[in-house]
Amino acid sequence: MNSTLLEWLGYLASLIVLISLLMSSIIKLRWINLLGSAIFALYGFLIGALPVGFMNVGISIINLYYLRKIYGSKEYFKLIPLQSSSQYFNYFLEFYRDSIQSYINDFKLNSSTSDISFYILRNTVPAGIFIGSRYNANTLKVELDFVTPEYRDFKIGNYIYVKQKDYFLEHGYSRLICFSSNTAHIKYLKKMGFTENILDENTGFVKELTR
Repeated sequence: MNSTLLEWLGYLASLIVLISLLMSSIIKLRWINLLGSAIFALYGFLIGALPVGFMNVGISIINLYYLRKIYGSKEYFKLIPLQSSSQYFNYFLEFYRDSIQSYINDFKLNSSTSDISFYILRNTVPAGIFIGSRYNANTLKVELDFVTPEYRDFKIGNYIYVKQKDYFLEHGYSRLICFSSNTAHIKYLKKMGFTENILDENTGFVKELTR
């Protein structure tokens, strides 16, 4: 491999490691950093810089260790009903205001008119919040489904919409709808099993719930 290609390989590895440090999700950080450190290790060995190569092999092993630990560990989820008048609820919404409004521009930071609202705890840590209001007799409109940045790995969404679907059915809702124009939010909804539909002349996303 000529020196120019080797140099660009080093730049690529540096860029990937840099990108990994921008990740708010620890899982994404580990995976991307693993890729960057593996390329850095290859780069180090190819240019004869053994300390660089061996150090990055070590970093790769550390990333693999923690990824295995993350995927192999038992996680516990729980829904806790929220009260809109609580100081914690108001603080939570204010703290994540910008992040929430980047997904849902017209969210009013208010759950006083909600029919279903709860925190999602992940290993006892409040990792997300759900607020829904009655749309019609058997349909719940998802007003807010927000997960804090460090827990955005779809596990909480899967817990809400798949493992806890009976929670909605027991409250009389066999259908969930959500209106969104945000590309990232729409991608998430589709990942959670929502399908695009025209509702009241507006484009919405619907998920049917069955036992």
